[in-house]
Amino acid sequence: MGFIKEFKEFAMKGNVMDMAVGVIIGGAFGKIVSSLVDDVLMPLVGVVTGNVDFTKLQFAFGEGDFAATLKYGNFIQNTVDFLIVAFCIFLMLKGINKLNRKKEEPAPEPEAPKGPTQEELLAEIRDLLKKQ
Repeated sequence: MGFIKEFKEFAMKGNVMDMAVGVIIGGAFGKIVSSLVDDVLMPLVGVVTGNVDFTKLQFAFGEGDFAATLKYGNFIQNTVDFLIVAFCIFLMLKGINKLNRKKEEPAPEPEAPKGPTQEELLAEIRDLLKKQ
C-alpha cells in the first residue's frame, strides 16, 4: 500500500503535471510544424528546385532481393522539421530569459541628495550651539 501512495504523491506533484502538459502541447506543436514543413515550405522549395518531391528522393544499393534503399529525401524533410522546432524553442527561451532578466534587475538607487548630508547639518548645528 505504501508504494501506491508514494507513486500517487509523485504523480500529483506540480512538476510532473507541468511536464505532462508540456509533452501534450509539444506533440500538438510537432504536428503543426510538420504540416508547415510538409505542406508549405517543402512545396516552395520543390518549385525552386524544379518540382522535386524531397520525400521521394532515394538512392538504391544493389539489385533484386539484396537491394537496399537510402531514403535521404525523408531525412532532409525531418532535418528541416527539427530546425524549425529548435528555432521556435530558441525564440521562446530567449523571450523567457529576457522577461526573467527584467524581473531580476535591482531597482535603481536613489540619487544622493544635493547639498550637505544629515551628519554635516548636525555638526553645523552643534557648532552653532557651542558658539552661543
